[in-house]
Amino acid sequence: MELMEFITVMLLTLGLFLLLAGIFTAYFGSGKSRIIGVVLLIVGLLVGIIWVYMDYSGVISVPLTDVIWTAFVNILAALIGALIAIGLFLLAIMKS
Repeated sequence: MELMEFITVMLLTLGLFLLLAGIFTAYFGSGKSRIIGVVLLIVGLLVGIIWVYMDYSGVISVPLTDVIWTAFVNILAALIGALIAIGLFLLAIMKS
């Protein structure tokens, strides 16, 4: 079950960030950069479509809302922990 949750989070995150990077690059880029942005956008859509196909065909069957919520909480906790560690590091460096 954990492997399917890992694959779900990985594919959905990959697809989302490819979409966002594609939109950003296609909008702000010029020339070849716009083409690369459109390719990233299409690949992001394809990753999402592949995940939907795998979900509906039964290859991956996970409770999506639970998996997304757990991933969000874990990422938020890691981010807060990293920020605290960086803050303590900077405090220690600046005091010495």
